[in-house]
Amino acid sequence: MKYDCSLNIGINAMKIEELIDGGEQTAQSVRSVLNILLESPYFYKEDDERLFLVLMRHKRAFEAFFEKFFGWVLVMDAKCARLYKPKWFNEKITLPNRDMFTFTKRDDCMAFLLVLEFFERECREQSVTADDRDNLRFRFGDLLEYAAMRFRALMAAKEENYTDERVRQILKGIMPQLEKYRFLRKIKPSADDSVSESETIFECLPAMWHYQAAQLAQPINAGKEGMQE
Repeated sequence: MKYDCSLNIGINAMKIEELIDGGEQTAQSVRSVLNILLESPYFYKEDDERLFLVLMRHKRAFEAFFEKFFGWVLVMDAKCARLYKPKWFNEKITLPNRDMFTFTKRDDCMAFLLVLEFFERECREQSVTADDRDNLRFRFGDLLEYAAMRFRALMAAKEENYTDERVRQILKGIMPQLEKYRFLRKIKPSADDSVSESETIFECLPAMWHYQAAQLAQPINAGKEGMQE
């Protein structure tokens, strides 16, 4: 799914400064939204529906503010908002020391793209859209089966290296990152319910709609320079 991130600032659109000067209650809401947008990669409607609606109502003012003062782009849909920062300014903070979502190993990058591809397939098969009230859920076992099949297809010359157990290890290695940065949420079983790893349920959070698996169509060796195998 593709979103139009271009700014569309109307002549009469209010500015952030005007909103903050418009009364204590409005000012507090605006400050809260600004802080939430900076505290984590994604602001979900379910995090705070009232403040999410404040952001949606004054979207153009927030867009203009971040574009003018930071050079960032506000990306937003009905469930999720995020700030896109196109450049890292302090080059003394090297990539390994930046608190950001990233994978550097080839298999990890491919696994993330396969999670996205699996998500897109399940949405098509289950007729789930970004506007649906409920998020897509899936069993880890179903993801593992799909990812193992796709790894062996994409890496046909090294197919024997991608056994089900090896792919399981790759997926288990990236799942904590996907949970930390709020792409996925593990659904906890009830206290009296014992669930195996393959039966563990994950929920796909709205940030999943902001990414695409199209890079899998590129040659495997066309990855970024310095990427580890």
